[in-house]
Amino acid sequence: DTAFFGKWHMGGHGDDPQPGFNHWLSFSGQGDYYPKMKRNGQMSRFNINGEHVPQKGYITDELTDYTLQWLGEERDETKPFFLYLSHKAVHANFDPAERHREQYSDVDIQDPPSQADTPENYLGKPMWVKNQRNSWHGVDFPYHSELDVREYKRQYHRALSAVDESLGRVLTYLTENGLAENTAVILMGDNGFMFGEHGLIDKRNAYEESIRVPLLAVIPGAKQGYVVEEVAANLDIAPTILDLAGVRQMPPEFAGASLLPLARGEEVPDWRDSLLYEYYWEFNFPSTPTTFAVRTDRFKLIQYHGIWDTDELYDLHNDPKEMNNLIDDPEFLEVKVELRRRLYDQLAVAGEHSVPYTKKWSSGAVLRQADRSKAAEFPDRWLRQGDERDLEKFFTPDDARVKAGNN
Repeated sequence: DTAFFGKWHMGGHGDDPQPGFNHWLSFSGQGDYYPKMKRNGQMSRFNINGEHVPQKGYITDELTDYTLQWLGEERDETKPFFLYLSHKAVHANFDPAERHREQYSDVDIQDPPSQADTPENYLGKPMWVKNQRNSWHGVDFPYHSELDVREYKRQYHRALSAVDESLGRVLTYLTENGLAENTAVILMGDNGFMFGEHGLIDKRNAYEESIRVPLLAVIPGAKQGYVVEEVAANLDIAPTILDLAGVRQMPPEFAGASLLPLARGEEVPDWRDSLLYEYYWEFNFPSTPTTFAVRTDRFKLIQYHGIWDTDELYDLHNDPKEMNNLIDDPEFLEVKVELRRRLYDQLAVAGEHSVPYTKKWSSGAVLRQADRSKAAEFPDRWLRQGDERDLEKFFTPDDARVKAGNN
């Protein structure tokens, strides 16, 4: 017996029930934290198995109420069940439950060290990163408003508290009704979020705060209190769930693999040792370029497509905050060349090196505050005077330089 509750937000279909679920509850778009009148004249509402009902209260609590009602009263107890509770929270703009309005009011929230607009923070960083701080996704003009990013973060944690309570309610139900011992529970987010790191907010880039997501699981038969150190990804969730259900033959289009053997503490010899990241430029957020990255356990290479800017290479073991760009460090030339090969090969598998183009219908979020941070300048190492030249260094392929030992 299968059921879905919450935010679907895939494609432009609206809130219609999707195939594969015996029970369906969703809403159009992002949904609303509290019921309100929409632009189309309709109040916030849920689609329950094709019938619309009004949203009555705080959305995190109400989705949990519907979930527990299905678990306790509506599911077929003679069958195994799959339940997907997809909260709207904590999507921006964060709006906490009334009981959490004053939570964390006494907490002193500090700006991340990399947020400061200093030459040290932007040394080696791409120009687009400094330029973006005065944009829709930057701390100097966040969402083209006067938003206080520190208070925004406080609201995020307040809104997350109801999700925490929701999980507690579901786990309590499973325990009190004898289901905890044979039910797997997986908790994860859909993306990371930046609150000022490198002068940025939100997501849509390859820095750690943006690409990493929480993943916690309680799985019957797995090791308890165990941390899987291998590179896991959201594309592994569907194969893991099918594995739990006894499905051994995965669909050929799946790029992930079941995490179940790793969760049991087993060695998986052919497990991935790197992960591909792709972000394609959107005209409505034009300050973030098309971004490709490959991340291993230790290193991350970030390449940008179609812009006149520098790439990035970080040693995550020694530089977890990604402050020291090693892209032109001769000691890491072989690492750079190897990761560039991996990136090219993986992009070929994923899309034959094609870059999608999206239709434009406006200029996008292009505004800047005239009296705030200025545009970045080209890095000093790129600047030349007179006849000063070093063409071989820049135009000899990196792999040829590695083979020749020309570091």
